[in-house]
Order: sequence, then structure tokens, then C-alpha cells
Amino acid sequence: MKKFARLDRLPPYVFTIVNKIKMDARHAGEDIVDLGMGNPDLPTPKHIVDKLIEAAQKPHNHRYSASMGITKLRMAISDWYKRRFDVNIDHNSEAIVTIGAKEGISHLVLVTIRPGDVVFAQNPTYPIHPYSAIIAGGDVRGIPVGPDSDFFEDLMNATRQTWPRPKLLIISYPHNPTTEVVNLEFFEKIVDYAKEHNIMIIHDLAYADLVFDGYKAPSFLQVKGAKDVGVEFISLSKSYSMPGWRVGFCVGNREMVGALRRIKSYLDYGIFQPIQIASIIALNGPQDCVKNICNTYKERRDTLISGLNRIGWNIRSPKGTMFVWGKIPDQYLKMGSVEFSKFLIKEAQVAVSPGLGFGEYGDEYVRFALIENKMRINQAVRGIKKIL
Repeated sequence: MKKFARLDRLPPYVFTIVNKIKMDARHAGEDIVDLGMGNPDLPTPKHIVDKLIEAAQKPHNHRYSASMGITKLRMAISDWYKRRFDVNIDHNSEAIVTIGAKEGISHLVLVTIRPGDVVFAQNPTYPIHPYSAIIAGGDVRGIPVGPDSDFFEDLMNATRQTWPRPKLLIISYPHNPTTEVVNLEFFEKIVDYAKEHNIMIIHDLAYADLVFDGYKAPSFLQVKGAKDVGVEFISLSKSYSMPGWRVGFCVGNREMVGALRRIKSYLDYGIFQPIQIASIIALNGPQDCVKNICNTYKERRDTLISGLNRIGWNIRSPKGTMFVWGKIPDQYLKMGSVEFSKFLIKEAQVAVSPGLGFGEYGDEYVRFALIENKMRINQAVRGIKKIL
């Protein structure tokens, strides 16, 4: 079999190791509480599903769609940005529909960097952020992020020490997996940095609506001049519990949006049109469902945090995302996140994601996904109690 050069630069996917152990345990009849993959378990709101069914019954919606997304959906995301952030988005030149944020980010990176270009990505972080650059032939430098890191100090040190100069910075807040959140002042500093160093910015705002305790996630595009340097990605996966629908958006800098539009015109014919029509209803329809989804995750967060703290695993309560990021207890720290995750499955019957899967700086942590109900989360806490 021939070697495939782009695959040679991709390491084995850490999560598959833990997933195999989880599935083997389940096949052996064990009841494993799965807090691993961030795959939302809540159903898509009924009014959105009803619109999909209605639109799918019309034959003219079965034809090829537009790779940039239908006009009314791009208008809906523009209206959403105006209502939510008071940001004006030109739906023709500054917005494009993507097949989920993951597809959009990977193809935007592919079209904006050349082999050998340097890309800065947070570490630990959602894997597609660094690996989109690696697949495109770029060189990635990780910028530490987390409660013990000074992101801007590390960013400036990396900038001074890197040659050739970085071309792109990929960030995401609220942050997966560390759950870190920022204020608008943070993005102001990002825009100033980008202009000073002539670097493009991609901000992944996947968890815009999953925020708690009075915190409101700002948009990168709220900052004056942000459109001059970058774009922002939004997904319907979490806010409206539509992960399998694969609907996302890229908005902001018109040159970057235009580049993504051009490459996508070669690669796809857009999302199935009834899904796009239903997505318009999601954005323009009643938003109580978003609040209800957020409240469910908050209740699960509170159940997990209080349970873990009660049994001696002290973890801070996150203000955003659908995750909890926990440092491995001291007595197991030397195991590393992969071995500790295996240990949790075998001894506690609980599956989590090893922090190493998000980057080497995450190896002292594991990530809990809030994708089981409160009863199952309490069951997980009882299982973990046995090993603590």
C-alpha cells in the first residue's frame, strides 16, 4: 500500500484508544456512563424538526442547493448577529453557510495558508484547529491556554521566537476543552495584535449560547476593526441541539469569506435545502428552546461539580460550554490522561476524554461531557468515589 503524505503528519487519534476500551466493556455487559465525546443527547426542538419535514416533502427542495448557502439563511444569520451582538453583517459578502463549523474551518485554513506557513493554535484545544493547518501543509505552534497560563504573554513570546512569521491564529471562546471564557477587552487585544503583526484571525464561537451564572459570551466581531483581520464561526449544533444536521456559518472579513466561498464552489453543492430552511426557523423562531437547552446543561454541570467536590475531586465550575475540565487527582497524576481515562472505565465504569487528545498541555486533565442525565451523572460520581 502506498504512503499518503498528508496522513503521515497526523498522529493516531487518542480518543479512539479510549473509545475502544469503552465499547469492549459495554460488549462485555458493563454499564458504562459515557461522559466522553461531546455529542449532544438532547433532541432538536420540535418546531425545527417540523419545518424540516414540511420542506422535505416539496420536490423542488431535493435539487442541488448553493455552496454558499441559500440567501434567506444567510440573511437570517445576519439578522441574528444584529439582534445578538449589534454587529452588521452583509449577507452577500460577509457570510457563508458551512457544513458545520469543522468543515468550514478546515477548508478556510486550506485556502488561506501555503505549505510551510506558520499557524498559531491554542493548546489544548479542539483538534480540528491545529490539524486543519497540518492537513494543509502548515507548521503549527501551540499557545498554552488554561487556568495556569497567561495567553497573551505566551502569544507574544511565541511571536518573537517564530520564523517565518505566523500567518494565522485560531482561537475559541468559550473554550473547548478548558471551558475558559473571556471578555470583550480580550478580543480588543487580539485585534490590535493581529493588525500589528499582519496575522489573520479565526474565532470559533461554537458555544455562544451555552453560558451560565450571568456570563454572556462576546463576539470577536463586536470589536472595531475585527472584520479587517478575521472571521468568526458559529454553529447550530449546540445552541439548538442540531449536531447531526451539520449547519454552521463563517462571517466577517470579506476576503476570507470570499476565499472560502470560492474553494467550496469546487467542493460541494451546499447542505440539503430542507435543512437550510429549517435552520432559518431555528434562528428566526422562538428562542425559548435555546434557554431550555442551556438550563439543562447547567443543571448537569451543577450535579457533576457538586458530586465530584463532595467526594474529594475539587473542580471549578465552568461558566461556559457543555464540558467540565478537571485536573487528574494528585494520586493518579503520574498516569497521564490516557491511562487515567482507561482506569476510570475499568474501575469506575465512567468514560471521559483524555486531555492529551486536545494537545500535550492537556495531559494532566480529563474532560467530562455533560451528555448524560442527572441520574446517570450521579451514578458516575458513585463510580468515581470508589477509586478516590
